[in-house]
Amino acid sequence: MAYQTRTGSLDAYEKGVIELDDDLRKYAFSNIFEVANASQPFERVAVVQNLEYTAEVVRSEGESGWYAAPHDEFAIVMDGEITFHFVKLEDDQVPSHEGGAVRLGAKPNGPNMGRVTARRGHQVLLPKGAAYQITSASPAVAILQTCDGPETVKRWSEICVTGKEKA
Repeated sequence: MAYQTRTGSLDAYEKGVIELDDDLRKYAFSNIFEVANASQPFERVAVVQNLEYTAEVVRSEGESGWYAAPHDEFAIVMDGEITFHFVKLEDDQVPSHEGGAVRLGAKPNGPNMGRVTARRGHQVLLPKGAAYQITSASPAVAILQTCDGPETVKRWSEICVTGKEKA
């Protein structure tokens, strides 16, 4: 039997199925592109959580505010093209909360650290000690590996497959 790998996008994805011989309520299963299509720009919707660690789907469209976290984060672009802009934070500007990203009130006044433009499959480090802004000319999707925090949106009952959905 031949298998074919198909990569989804915001415009073209299949919801998919999962077969379990167990109670589906014990598992989280969702489609990141479906979650992104139902999200507001730059809303960080958790699709995976293990203890304090989360993977959050972000729909990038236009220009976000500025974010920072008290730890490193990672972004993997899943669809489209996203530019990440970085500014160095002063020591007293580094977030002191326990985890996850926080939205800053304005662009920090530290020195510019540069930018990274990433496309599908590219991974970008969002380092501790830096603020970042996300921009894209057209809708794009990224998964952020981070910790549960102030910007994390949880919609488990809306995004997870329960087995009661119609095909």
